[in-house]
Amino acid sequence: MSPYSRRHQLLGLVAWLLLAGLAAAVGAVASADAARFYTQLQQPSWAPPAAVFGPVWSLLYLLMGIAAWLAWRGGPRPGRRQALSLFSAQLAVNALWSWLFFAWHRGALALADVLLLWILLAATLVAFWRLRPLAGLLLLPYLAWVSFAVLLNAVVWHLNPQLLG
Repeated sequence: MSPYSRRHQLLGLVAWLLLAGLAAAVGAVASADAARFYTQLQQPSWAPPAAVFGPVWSLLYLLMGIAAWLAWRGGPRPGRRQALSLFSAQLAVNALWSWLFFAWHRGALALADVLLLWILLAATLVAFWRLRPLAGLLLLPYLAWVSFAVLLNAVVWHLNPQLLG
């Protein structure tokens, strides 16, 4: 049971969704020309088409915001501040990846970034799970997608040293 009123709960949900949306927007600004750039890259046969990324990321950002809200809504308790700090850190690292890869064409730095994202996300998932298992569970699709993104980033960087130097 939450110590917060229904109105406070709703405002909290909106705030966490907006924070996740802000990270998405920061990444989207860097990805404005991503579809064109993505088609220029040599890719493995298992790479998804560019049109897949928008819907997948939209769903993942929605799940992230809800997960953060669930972790937050129980009120102050041990581990909550650390969990939400990890969440915020992984959001920042997530937003940076689009800039590194799509705007600045820095494949190695993007790979280092997505590896750091994976570590922060795994830690966030564990911290959220300890606070509220459903919050951790909601991050599992995100962790799966980022795991895929690590592999895709590594292979695409390797295949395109001239474009992702």
